[in-house]
Amino acid sequence: MKVVSLVVEGLEQAQEAGLFDWIQEEDADVVCLQDTRCSEYSLKGDVYFPENYSPYFLDDFDNPKRNGVAIYCKKLPKAIMSGLGFTDFDGRGLYLQADYPNVSVGSLLVPSGRASDEAMNTKLKFLELLGQHLQKIKNKRRDFIICGGWELISQPIDAEEAGNRTDLPGFSSIEQDWLKELYQSGYCDAFRTLNASGEEFTWWPDGDDAGALRSDTHITSVSLKDRVTSAVVNTSDAFSSHAPVIIEYDVDL
Repeated sequence: MKVVSLVVEGLEQAQEAGLFDWIQEEDADVVCLQDTRCSEYSLKGDVYFPENYSPYFLDDFDNPKRNGVAIYCKKLPKAIMSGLGFTDFDGRGLYLQADYPNVSVGSLLVPSGRASDEAMNTKLKFLELLGQHLQKIKNKRRDFIICGGWELISQPIDAEEAGNRTDLPGFSSIEQDWLKELYQSGYCDAFRTLNASGEEFTWWPDGDDAGALRSDTHITSVSLKDRVTSAVVNTSDAFSSHAPVIIEYDVDL
């Protein structure tokens, strides 16, 4: 099973940059997109609804021009779950999950904490709820692959200009600790199971000439750790300031 994940920063502008031609070439089983910044009903043209995929969308209820997630599934899922049951967040279009008999694939957009102290407090509240949710589901009789723009990094190797800085997005001590605790409690970074390179990055938050981060990944049930067969960041094609993460699993849908 091949799963692709990408923070598109606007699905329509990513389409204009060739996203859907690339998706067809990549031929993934599941494509998870984040920060779509559109409603499903505003999308004009068949290009957004390819015949060989079943697309699902979750928009920000108040303003579809912000946030939003989508999942494109080649094989029809058993069920689709919208939101996480978080009263303060489910209307923001942050999480969509496709359920198959033995595995669930989620498309996640963690709220950004960059804009202000209030934004950071909102992000930390979301992470607290998310951590509780992930602990509740980890013993279910299925595996989980949660793809997305986590805006979190847990070690200096994942930041191009880390040094002693803690002002990088997702690199404050409290954010690092949250992610480290998650990795110690039944989950793993699928990319790092195969790729230990310190030169792999997925996000250039301040442009190509500033420091890059590897804050986009698939976080999976630890039971999938030995079933990752390929893990790649594609920096050859640019659809946003984020790079696609492409991971293959020895898993049947």
